[in-house]
Amino acid sequence: MKRILSLALFAATVFWGRGALAAPAPEVTFIRNPYHVRIEIGGAHFSDYLYAGWPKPCLYPIRDADGTRYTRDHPFKKNAAEVPDHDWHRGVWFAHGAVNGHDLWREIPEKKTGRIVLDQILETRPGPTGLLRVRQLWQTHDGKTLLTDETAIRITRTAAATLLDYDVTLRATHGPVTLGDTEEGTMAVRVNEHLRVTHGKNPNKRPGTGALVNSAGDSGIPAWGKRAAWADYSGPLPDGRVIGIALLEHPQNFRHPTWWHARDYGLLSANPFGRHDFEKLKDQPTLGDHVIPAGGALTLRYRLVFHRGDTASANIAGTFAAYAAEK
Repeated sequence: MKRILSLALFAATVFWGRGALAAPAPEVTFIRNPYHVRIEIGGAHFSDYLYAGWPKPCLYPIRDADGTRYTRDHPFKKNAAEVPDHDWHRGVWFAHGAVNGHDLWREIPEKKTGRIVLDQILETRPGPTGLLRVRQLWQTHDGKTLLTDETAIRITRTAAATLLDYDVTLRATHGPVTLGDTEEGTMAVRVNEHLRVTHGKNPNKRPGTGALVNSAGDSGIPAWGKRAAWADYSGPLPDGRVIGIALLEHPQNFRHPTWWHARDYGLLSANPFGRHDFEKLKDQPTLGDHVIPAGGALTLRYRLVFHRGDTASANIAGTFAAYAAEK
């Protein structure tokens, strides 16, 4: 409750433009449906928590108050402006590619990849900061449960941005869990196609109009595999407006600052487990492994910021500082 009140106070006191006090944060509400939870902000559709019909839950789409979409459409709907690659990159999601040796990141039936399934919607709480809490089961392709997660998603809209807090607790409810060293993970978003740094593949790769930067000063393709407290994608839409998505890692997370599976083609993912892949230590393939003992737990906290303007104008560094101060 203390964190929710803190977020609501932050939303109510954000200054925008020439310093005018922003209006109070609009109400976040939830509508439960048989296959998803519809999330509205101020009566307008923001996103859906999709938990049925797909190999893992996700939030899609992510919309601004005026309907602007921050995430790509594929694979949910056809969009002529998009490249239909990586079907498992859906909206906003949390997963990992090596859980006791099973891949729960990719979705390739012939490789017997696993699934994440909803166990229970624990709570939906409307308000200036809306709260959705769920329990999910991480399973092998044949339905054996590997672990349980409890995820709390908090949504707040300010005059400047929409904040999405993702707090995930992984619980070793079915025996010890090894989260393996692989680049394929973990807290992720696939951005609007117009924000891409590059388009196409070699030999047809060409520059895009988007920018990818992180807190350590890396930009573009070199941002992949680096450690940083946050990373941000931004770029112009066809109508000239600039939007962006920042992913912030809370400094209380283990192995902070995290490594980044941040790709120039529009994937932004924080991954604390992929050390040997990111640092190219091929002779030490288990260096980044982390074991949760039976009955134990691991909590990871992230904030996504869906903002207007580029990294500097959106003051992502300042937003991270405020987030880092939250206990």
